[in-house]
Amino acid sequence: MRKLLVLLFALALGACANAPSSPQPPRVAIVSAFQPELALLLSKVDQPRRQTINGVEFTTGTLQGKPVVLFLSGISMTNAAMNTQLALDHFSVSHIVVSGIAGGVNPQLNIGDVTVAQRWGQYLEVVMAREAAPGQYKLPPQKEPQPFANFGMLHPRPVGVRSAGRAGEEKKFWFDADPALLKVAQRIESTPLDKCEANNVCLSHAPRVVIGGNGVSGQAFVDNAAFREYTYQTFQANVLDMETAAIGMVAYSNGVPWIAFRSLSDLAGGGKGENEIGTFFKIAADNSARVLLAFLAAWK
Repeated sequence: MRKLLVLLFALALGACANAPSSPQPPRVAIVSAFQPELALLLSKVDQPRRQTINGVEFTTGTLQGKPVVLFLSGISMTNAAMNTQLALDHFSVSHIVVSGIAGGVNPQLNIGDVTVAQRWGQYLEVVMAREAAPGQYKLPPQKEPQPFANFGMLHPRPVGVRSAGRAGEEKKFWFDADPALLKVAQRIESTPLDKCEANNVCLSHAPRVVIGGNGVSGQAFVDNAAFREYTYQTFQANVLDMETAAIGMVAYSNGVPWIAFRSLSDLAGGGKGENEIGTFFKIAADNSARVLLAFLAAWK
């Protein structure tokens, strides 16, 4: 009898150990590429709890009353895609929101402005064409003409995407932000932004929030005036960065609504002097975070 009781007790313990954990609340995933972009947001999280998965630190808690999970994607398209999927695989994510800095492409925008693009494309997904003659480039015979103008040998093309609920692969260039989230962003377009930071580094103009337009992402830091002009003329892009379109692709593949807030830290080579990111990235990062906080507060 005693052995039977011990056996039953052991089985009961095993059943408890193997019982499924209580379901997680749906959370808004808030993603930035590197630490200064996430610092202000992390300081505002209520009841933060941290855990590390595959070397990536995730912070759960509430922000502006919303259940959230915050993490760094890391810089680059590959890191952004990999770690966004990691978050989706380990947390119950209802929406994805991106916050961070970017290079300005539209000449009508200024450093410190916060953009909320309607769609994002992977503009460095390219065919590198053969130089048939000096300055003349020819695509391989099996490559059909691409939908965008080339920059020298670089011919942008759509990326192949597989996603839940769709059979086979589809070719896509643009990944759209969620229309409902964009409507919320329109309500906070007048969010006040900082012109100066603590070290008395100040902008020469008052920054603003810009809703709509295009953004592009690729695996290169751009500091080249000619390529900046090409990017604006070809894609009508307001900004460029190294992560957002990859995050948008992961969101699309998983059917998760998403939106991105990106503040201009530099002009991607379009400024008069050297690249401005070292001077203004703190103002830009904090302005993006402030708009995101206003967005969460306005989002019912």
